[in-house]
Amino acid sequence: MARFYFFLWLRWAVRLTLCSVAFAALFSFVVTFYIYVSQGMSALDRYIIQALLEVFIFWFALFLNATLLLALFRGMKYLFNTCIYGYKLTLLSCDAKEELKAIGYGDLLRVWRKWFMLMIWLVGSFMIISLVFTYLFSTYSGVFEWFNIYWLYLFILASGYISFIFMSARCKRVKVSRC
Repeated sequence: MARFYFFLWLRWAVRLTLCSVAFAALFSFVVTFYIYVSQGMSALDRYIIQALLEVFIFWFALFLNATLLLALFRGMKYLFNTCIYGYKLTLLSCDAKEELKAIGYGDLLRVWRKWFMLMIWLVGSFMIISLVFTYLFSTYSGVFEWFNIYWLYLFILASGYISFIFMSARCKRVKVSRC
């Protein structure tokens, strides 16, 4: 069962990372290209390319935050009805009696809200633990001296593993079954 949760998490983490980074890069490229076109499409020399790269990096950091939420919602659908080491995560109907084979995004809304709130609480607890470790074992005076979006992303990935275990044990519409 531990292998099931690990590989379910690994599959989710890879999909989440690829989707959020790809969407952020795509949106950043579109905005950068729009800025380049709106400024008159001057000849690409070293300074223009460096400026466009800085614009791209700026927008990438902003879009990574937004596309992370998009990828969290989109990735939830692909967790269900996939056999991993003899187990699968199944989504039950509203009366919690029959398994849903074809899952739409409307079916996931309640489960996603519960899962998202659980993720928020778990990330918050990781923040508190990291704040304690920061004060006890480092020279930093606070968590915001080293905390950035990439640490938040790692906290989200770590809390995702824990949330799958809690979600399958506590949520009435989600269960782990043999396949």
